[in-house]
Amino acid sequence: MSSLTKETLLKRLFSDPKNYPYGFSRSGDFSIAESKALNEYGCLFAALVDRQFAPSDEEDRQFLAAALGEVEPQSTAERAWLKYQKRINRPKTGSIYGTRKTTDSNSRDEDAMMDVEDGLDIELDD
Repeated sequence: MSSLTKETLLKRLFSDPKNYPYGFSRSGDFSIAESKALNEYGCLFAALVDRQFAPSDEEDRQFLAAALGEVEPQSTAERAWLKYQKRINRPKTGSIYGTRKTTDSNSRDEDAMMDVEDGLDIELDD
């Protein structure tokens, strides 16, 4: 495997098909400038944050400090990366309907029978 350099990381286009299958620019989460910055600098930023690449100049050290929350982000690329991280790491929302899936109407009938067997007596008036 070749060693990572800043030039090779900047030549790669960054994408996240899991969270943004249609790209950053089509998601509605990012402006045009932010999506371009993520595509251009995303591989470098990911390598810096994951410690796969050591910062080689002051620009890299500034980004790393912003990504770790030590300083405020200055560039569009730094703000876009923090926004991207906030979006992909947000808590997942639950459903108001729960997580249990009903396969067919027979399972609902079986659930009703279990309620009756559990001591729930239903009396019907004539």
